[in-house]
Amino acid sequence: ESGLLLKILYRVQNYFIKKIIKHATTISVANEYEKAIFLDLDKKSKVQIIRNGVNLETLVSKVNFKEKYKINSKFILFVGRFSKSKGIETLVNSFNILKNEKEISDTKLVIMGVNFGFEKEMEELIKKFNLSDKILVIKNPPREDVISAYGESEFLILPSQWELSPLVPLESFAFKKPVISTKSHGIPFTVQDNKNGILVEPEKPDQLAKAITKLLLDD
Repeated sequence: ESGLLLKILYRVQNYFIKKIIKHATTISVANEYEKAIFLDLDKKSKVQIIRNGVNLETLVSKVNFKEKYKINSKFILFVGRFSKSKGIETLVNSFNILKNEKEISDTKLVIMGVNFGFEKEMEELIKKFNLSDKILVIKNPPREDVISAYGESEFLILPSQWELSPLVPLESFAFKKPVISTKSHGIPFTVQDNKNGILVEPEKPDQLAKAITKLLLDD
């Protein structure tokens, strides 16, 4: 019965979504991936791409990030929700692969964000791999700290399993920092492989580890 109810709800929802699309004068989307989603629902829908942006005037911080968090080495950065879909498990696994590499042994991983259901698992995974001295987790960080972290980091990592049009890479680009991300969904329309970052397959720790090594060793 629950399965049947879900099917009915899906059809009703789909009906109303299509109805709204049909009567919309214009639909604004952030990239070609999102445009394809709407055209798939209604090929006659009027979809316009208006790409996301960030306000450079707001990306200012007086915080000395390394000093505040007592970081005495280079660090790479993750900013986002602590959730399964953000690929944090893959990120921690990739750092476990790299922990014994002499060339990058002094590099830390900083994970900044808010809990969306994966915080406990993340902390258990870090503990399991004995990475507590390599990975710094900052929960509910002030915005000024996040901005400062962008500027002082080596680069950003966004190993998401699913994204439409992420804003975090744009903020990293504002500080002229490259981004390692995945080929999932809408990401390649923001992070372009070997142009402003490196793209790997999602949920592939070995690929992510190689990309991290490549950027750390190639200024």
